[in-house]
Amino acid sequence: MISTRQTYRDRLKPWCVIRHLPKMQRITVARFNRRSDAEAYQQALNRLLPNFHHVVIFDTPLKE
Repeated sequence: MISTRQTYRDRLKPWCVIRHLPKMQRITVARFNRRSDAEAYQQALNRLLPNFHHVVIFDTPLKE
């Protein structure tokens, strides 16, 4: 099983660009401090890889 806990470094960069995969899976492509940076990266990915769907999300840590 893959750990879903966020590291300290991940918490510093909460804005994520994710790629949707089959069977309701996703992969984090990149993490950013600012939403505008994440959106710019998403737009670049969508131009370079039009066959894949990329989304910007705000990834908050789970409460333990």
